[in-house]
Amino acid sequence: MRCVNRCVCGILTLGMLLLACGVLCAAASLPVPLDGKEIARRSVEDPRVRRYITPAKVLWQSDGVQNADMLTQPWSGQTPLGSGKTCTLTTKGRTGAILLDFGFEMQGGIQISSKNTARLRVRFGESVSEAMSELGGDKNATNDHAIRDQTCLVPFLGTHEIGNTGFRFVRIDLMDPDSTVELFAVRAIFVYQDLAYKGSFRCSDPRLNQIWMTGAYTVHLNIQNYVWDGIKRDRLVWIGDMHPETMTIGSVFGAISMVPASLDLVRDETPLPGWMNGISSYSMWWILIHRSWYQFTGDIEYLKQQKPYLVKLLNQLSQYVGTNNEETLPEGRFLDWPSNLNKPAIHAGLHSLLIMTLEAGADLCKTLDEPQTRQTCLTAVAKLRKHVPDPNGSKQAGALMALAGLMDAAKANESILAVDGAKRMSTFYGYYMLQARAKAGDYQGCLDVIRQYWGGMLDMGATTFWEDFDLDWTQNAFRIDQLPVEGKKDIHGDFGAWCYKGFRHSLCHGWASGPTAWMTEHVLGVRVVEPGCKTVAIEPHLGDIEWAEGTFPTPMGVIKIRHDKQKDGTVKSTVDAPDGVTIQRI
Repeated sequence: MRCVNRCVCGILTLGMLLLACGVLCAAASLPVPLDGKEIARRSVEDPRVRRYITPAKVLWQSDGVQNADMLTQPWSGQTPLGSGKTCTLTTKGRTGAILLDFGFEMQGGIQISSKNTARLRVRFGESVSEAMSELGGDKNATNDHAIRDQTCLVPFLGTHEIGNTGFRFVRIDLMDPDSTVELFAVRAIFVYQDLAYKGSFRCSDPRLNQIWMTGAYTVHLNIQNYVWDGIKRDRLVWIGDMHPETMTIGSVFGAISMVPASLDLVRDETPLPGWMNGISSYSMWWILIHRSWYQFTGDIEYLKQQKPYLVKLLNQLSQYVGTNNEETLPEGRFLDWPSNLNKPAIHAGLHSLLIMTLEAGADLCKTLDEPQTRQTCLTAVAKLRKHVPDPNGSKQAGALMALAGLMDAAKANESILAVDGAKRMSTFYGYYMLQARAKAGDYQGCLDVIRQYWGGMLDMGATTFWEDFDLDWTQNAFRIDQLPVEGKKDIHGDFGAWCYKGFRHSLCHGWASGPTAWMTEHVLGVRVVEPGCKTVAIEPHLGDIEWAEGTFPTPMGVIKIRHDKQKDGTVKSTVDAPDGVTIQRI
């Protein structure tokens, strides 16, 4: 709100100046410029922040490049008129190309300051190999959703800005034959929401600390003016994918406007009886997100705004119970991509998800004083519980069945979820696998797979978590921050499936942030009991961790938490809660 007020004030001030100018212009019979009201009417504010980031290193350069390292030095931001030091790219008998590493994944583009006019090809990449790739081919580099490979003209003694994508690496090629270009600077333009990390996590294991923060940053990067799924590809509001992101947002940032903006956007573009994003399960996730968001915020007025749509959607979902008590949801049947060929698992997962959704809907209807729809939901749930589907070995389906209470959590963990450790995990449904294993009491097993699976991405150079990942991909593969190694697999370009084959695979996907929310809930032990965090239960599970500490944002302020394992194995906890928050020790 602070930023918005400042911007509005700036517009009004500009308006007064323009009006004063208009009086002078009228006296001189000159055209009157736009007044402040017209500017305000036609403008849209962007609350995001822009930061200019100097390259961390030069990873590669061709034989036609000189003084490349000067690009890693700080720059004033002003193109000089003098003879300032430059990086030179030439195509006179050589190839003029350079690859820059900005050190971490970001959203935005680059700013190029040049001494002379030239035509440059700019390739952004989430990995080194993507930045070095050609469009198309076996490795499937694309310009989908964001242009990451294009040619531009840079000016004589000026700057040019290009790009609006997710990237860490940038390759620049001089395209003009038999020519030279001199560059004063190349800086990344980092565009993001300036959000405070009100939630925090730190423990005796640095690897878990890095995983928690990487998950938080992955979601932060995808919080633009809406909550996106991916920062390079899938720069869209996929509402089902947003559920793990919402849980992370509640644990790290607290109430932010981009969550309700995204929920409302998808609602308004999906008239019933349509399904959000064309997928029935995503309409269910919309309901589950609203229940979670209400728990975090306690914003009853916002919840009331959802009542007309919510009631109709719940009544619509309640109709998809067959005579044999099985869910009968229509086509567009989807859990996540790795489970997409396992039809029995999809049925088991959707059946469980429908139970969870209608139970959440019944709770919301109770809050909204909507008894008739509440009863419709509960009647449908009673029928659905008479049918217990076969998860068909799927960890996705097994997790949802355990969370819905259709399968004993301990049995699901022993027979499905804990089998093969971190194998057959997925970045999206990994969160629900962790939740189900926690329900079974297997907290140590969860910590182990978090270290192995999400930590496996870090071991391959990740600074954000990926759309999909399989530990088997890491065998004989080079890291994303390395140049291709002969005889080794390209972990970005050689893997992936479905819509994310090769370089189309997103290496920054918000649905992969589950461990961040999970560690806050189960290691710090924070569970919201009463909407608006009026009552919060604290029940830590340290496993092999010696100590853990952190914070959790509430509408009344931040809860501060510290847990220390004693010599006898018990845990000593210190909790400092703001006024208005009641703490339950469990």
